[in-house]
Amino acid sequence: MFPWNLFPFNNQMKNMTEQINPNNIEGYIQDMMSKMFPQHMEGMNQQTPPNPFFNQNSNTSSSNKKSPLDSSVFETHEYVYAMVPIKNEEWLRKLKLFYTSNQLIIEHIPDDRDKQIITLPAIVKRKGATAQYKDGLLEVRIPKNIDMQFSEIDVTEVL
Repeated sequence: MFPWNLFPFNNQMKNMTEQINPNNIEGYIQDMMSKMFPQHMEGMNQQTPPNPFFNQNSNTSSSNKKSPLDSSVFETHEYVYAMVPIKNEEWLRKLKLFYTSNQLIIEHIPDDRDKQIITLPAIVKRKGATAQYKDGLLEVRIPKNIDMQFSEIDVTEVL
């Protein structure tokens, strides 16, 4: 016969499951999830996901002041998205959007002489970007460019 009494499914296990507090379980799961997923994945629907290598919400003009546009940038497997809240619908008529392989440039908002530069988290393709405005939010979608060209770097020892 199989020794069933060696399994942990005895009275002691039954008592332990009855004494568990659901709030403790939720706290434990939240703690484990925060350890398992990178910090930039935690608040995907928040304003700006933190990333130590890229400053997604940056105004790279000569000053380090906070950008008047509270934009957020994130990437999926195929696209890079930039979400720019538009506070005044007049901005839509005068704004100009440009992008390079790693930057999104927004000109003429909030003032005519303003220029906002947002660093993108991935290299993007030259063609295929779209911008849509809905409910006070401008969504810019740019297809990612997957560069599979690797170059090996030779490491030499210096004495």
